[in-house]
Amino acid sequence: MVSPPPGAGAAAAAAAPAGLRVGPAPRPLMGSRGHLGPSGNGGPGEGESGEARKLQEGRVARGKRRKGKGKAGAGQGGRGSGAEGKPEPQKAKEAAGLGIEAGARAGPGEEGEGGGSVEEGARRFTRGDEGSSEAGKEAKGRDDGRKEEWRVRTGRREDARPGRAQGRVGQARGRTAGAGTAMAAEVEKEEAAARESAGRPAAGPALWRLPEELLLLICSYLDMRALGRLAQVCRWLRRFTSCDLLWRRIARASLNSGFTRLGTDLMASVPVKERVKVSQNWRMGRCREGILMKWRCSQMPWMQLEGDSLYISQANFILAYQFRPDGASLNRQPLGVFAGHDEDVCHFVLANSHIISAGGDGKIGVHKIHSTFTVKYSAHEQEVNCVDCKGGIIVSGSRDRTAKHSGGCFPSCKVIRLLERTSSFVTGTACCGHFSPLRIWDLNSGQLMTHLGSDFPPGAGVLDVMYESPSTLLSCGYDTYVRYWDLRVSVRKCVMEWEEPHDSTLYCLQTDGNHLLATGSSYYGVVRLWDRRQRACLHAFPLTSTPLSSPVYCLRFTTKHLYAALSYNLHVLDFQNP
Repeated sequence: MVSPPPGAGAAAAAAAPAGLRVGPAPRPLMGSRGHLGPSGNGGPGEGESGEARKLQEGRVARGKRRKGKGKAGAGQGGRGSGAEGKPEPQKAKEAAGLGIEAGARAGPGEEGEGGGSVEEGARRFTRGDEGSSEAGKEAKGRDDGRKEEWRVRTGRREDARPGRAQGRVGQARGRTAGAGTAMAAEVEKEEAAARESAGRPAAGPALWRLPEELLLLICSYLDMRALGRLAQVCRWLRRFTSCDLLWRRIARASLNSGFTRLGTDLMASVPVKERVKVSQNWRMGRCREGILMKWRCSQMPWMQLEGDSLYISQANFILAYQFRPDGASLNRQPLGVFAGHDEDVCHFVLANSHIISAGGDGKIGVHKIHSTFTVKYSAHEQEVNCVDCKGGIIVSGSRDRTAKHSGGCFPSCKVIRLLERTSSFVTGTACCGHFSPLRIWDLNSGQLMTHLGSDFPPGAGVLDVMYESPSTLLSCGYDTYVRYWDLRVSVRKCVMEWEEPHDSTLYCLQTDGNHLLATGSSYYGVVRLWDRRQRACLHAFPLTSTPLSSPVYCLRFTTKHLYAALSYNLHVLDFQNP
């Protein structure tokens, strides 16, 4: 071994830069030929510098392999690109060169750098590689985060429609798979908000996550007030509680909701919930009164409703008007005018796109609705009071005390009604002697089938009759009672009756086929509403004052409006917009 010359350590220490740490000198390295290099210049020999270069190149190669692994890891964790994980080459080279240069200055005999400077440079190179890789990842993550945040924000503006929101949120979640837990949580919130507007509530009792069929069964036991409160919880429950199935049972128990006693829906196009709301106005008597038409002279009008059209008789004419969308007003220009009688029209019915009318001239007119075609029949010698038509058969009753149809003649009557799909009809007359005012006749043979009632007072004539089914009917008249008959129970006594509180004659009646009953009185144009499950009258609406006192000659109503024809005016009661 050769010792370094004296004073060489001090000279190297003085020549080393101030920023480099000087440590104990390692053992000198052998050159590539096994000889020591000259030591006079204070740096490593030729063989030593070649070995140092090989060692440095090996460490640089290992650093590159580590860099490749970091780059692969960054590609798996995030989106990854060729630029990720790359160290900054200039800084790494400077760090490695600095270590080599310090070793060259220290020389093999000094206690400073030498071989230690090479290791230090390699370590700095590796640390620079790792640090630059981490810095590259951090910068890339921040950049990706900003891009995804911009995409999500623009997606929020585009996803105004909830139908496309779920697809857009799914795309955003796919893009931000490697953006971190914070971005994933924000995307989940967006997705939950999109589902909330269209689906069931995400939170709340487990009851709302049951199948809809089971929920419908459970909610069908709720009353109207409970369903109304339930609809105020959230939007989904509001839509769910608007289902017709939930309101059908309530509607059948309500007044004038469009359901008959047998459950037939007469207004299938109108939501059941809306009908139940209007039904409460009928029960509470909340309505707005108005006048549709006025006449200059006193008349005895009769009217019929068909769809959005009103047919009403004025003197010897029948006029057809169309309702406006609100149902509480008419277009002033009539759709059609039907004439043919020489005197006033007393009564008419609508049947198979035809109008069958009875006149004071003793004739029956048949008018085609959509044309001016009219046929007149000379049926009676005096005024024809009533007429009905079912199945192509016309039956009429006259003041000449006869009721006629094409095949026979019957005793006198003031009102007549044919029973649909049967061969019988009912007549109403004045109660004279021991004869009942209500009788049922066989249409084919002309024979009397039965009398209805046995306790009518003398003179208690019948003015209006209405069939509800082949075995049930309603009647009213001079005796101030409305009677309900069921032929399956008894023909001698009615099953239910309602008395007019002011002892007035009842000119007309109308029913919804279920629970509501409306009657028109002879004094002051009083219209009364009855609940057939109760004895007392629900509400009374006087439509005229004392100077213009008039009977109510005819009543008709829909689920929203009631129309009453008096001597001088046609009145309307609007229950939809009270």
